[in-house]
Amino acid sequence: MLLDTASLYFRAYFGVPDITAPDGTPVNAVRGLLDFIARLVDGYSPSDLVCCWDNDWRPQWRVDLVPSYKAHRVEAVTETGPDVEEVPDPLQVQIPVIREVLAAAGVPVMGADGYEADDVIGTLATGAGMPVDVVTGDRDLFQLVDDAAGVRVLYTSRGVGNHERVDDAWVRAKYGVSARQYADFATMRGDTSDGLPGVKGVGEKTAAKLLQEYGDLAGVTAAALDATSGLTAALRAKIVAATDYLAVAPTVVAVARDLPLDRSGATLPDGPADPARLAELADRFNLASPVARLTAAMAGR
Repeated sequence: MLLDTASLYFRAYFGVPDITAPDGTPVNAVRGLLDFIARLVDGYSPSDLVCCWDNDWRPQWRVDLVPSYKAHRVEAVTETGPDVEEVPDPLQVQIPVIREVLAAAGVPVMGADGYEADDVIGTLATGAGMPVDVVTGDRDLFQLVDDAAGVRVLYTSRGVGNHERVDDAWVRAKYGVSARQYADFATMRGDTSDGLPGVKGVGEKTAAKLLQEYGDLAGVTAAALDATSGLTAALRAKIVAATDYLAVAPTVVAVARDLPLDRSGATLPDGPADPARLAELADRFNLASPVARLTAAMAGR
């Protein structure tokens, strides 16, 4: 089980009522995330579980290719490190607490410098040698769905407790393309939440129809450059106008699958790595109930 951690703690922050530690520190995101993990462990009993982390939420190599990538979410640009993402202050102060609690609980956390959590997920899901559930509210990760390899997405857009199990048939029914085609589909459609403009004038239905007809983005581009293809002159013009974008965007949209990660650290233990430290954190940050639920779920698999 691979968790898109930021997706989950953002959901917890906005969905769980405000609650504070004795010293006034907000902890609703911490409590919500721990309860999400406990619920998922209870429901699926994974042998391995990784909280995948954004070591760099907006990698420079992606920005170099598409400068608008996540640009609207930048709070500050730094000279020596990753750009700072705009995060509500009451959530920002909880992120170090999340890291401390996960470490004490023994829940594996993995990130990779210069890469997003999506890339960590893509790498760990590829060649895992076992069924994989990717837990996320980000539809970009539908590109990882692979029925033959047992990779599916537990999509949390309607809540962790009401998630959808996404396989290839689900993607086809929803979008009219296969999971294998999803990255090309997303490239053409664009995504305002990630600052990806897409092909102007090409929405979901047209993108799906093009991929149904021509197979992949290379086939669509070739058809646009061929005056004898079945494409209308207007549609050919739209695709040709986006040639520069289409030359680089697929690299931005595609998640990495080949990072040098140590897969041996993915096993979810039956109990906390540091019980005393976990108890101290639970008391300090008003986390006794969610910590108890998480440790019970870990022990009960």
